[in-house]
Amino acid sequence: MQRLLAQIGRTQRLNAINVLKRSAGLTVRELAGELGMSYMGAKQICLDLEKDGFLQTFRRHHGVGRPEILYSLTEKAQALFPQADNAVVLSLLDQARKLFGAGTPEKLLFLHYQKLAEGYVSKLGDITDPMERAQKFARIRDQEGYIANVLEEPLRIVERHHPLKGVVDSYPEIAAMEKDLFQKVLRQSVTREQTGSGAGMQTVYVLS
Repeated sequence: MQRLLAQIGRTQRLNAINVLKRSAGLTVRELAGELGMSYMGAKQICLDLEKDGFLQTFRRHHGVGRPEILYSLTEKAQALFPQADNAVVLSLLDQARKLFGAGTPEKLLFLHYQKLAEGYVSKLGDITDPMERAQKFARIRDQEGYIANVLEEPLRIVERHHPLKGVVDSYPEIAAMEKDLFQKVLRQSVTREQTGSGAGMQTVYVLS
């Protein structure tokens, strides 16, 4: 990661990457607005980051007129965001399976998510308003590296990064555990959806 940070260099470039991480892709004009800088300044940052392999482009069609060009992060840029030590976790779960049986990893993960939910519930306290509760929970998850934010209509929490992605890929049953965790913490029915792929993957929790 240090090598990548050195390659990116200036703070404005890091700010651009952080803003783009929280979106499904932005035009240069949209990015300039988010960064509070000129169009040409944002354009140069995008060109530099694209040249270095951190950004890619795609087109957004509106039906009429020329399509817009949007910038989004590449897989290379994902290395800049925090990851738990997935290799250690996977190794421990594998050893548990060998020592105690095939169902042991799932039992350990279940207990982990139960404990995690209890901690979140304690932090959220007696907040009853659904929006306020979702916003505070999203702030906590954001601090933990999930790049989370709350959107409305419908009320939902969108997470654009998963620190344990390697573990989730190996144990897909975690998806159901995370859904249950959100329902317990938010005290509402929740549907969990994954959209996109690679650097553009996001997990959406829709509250109802």
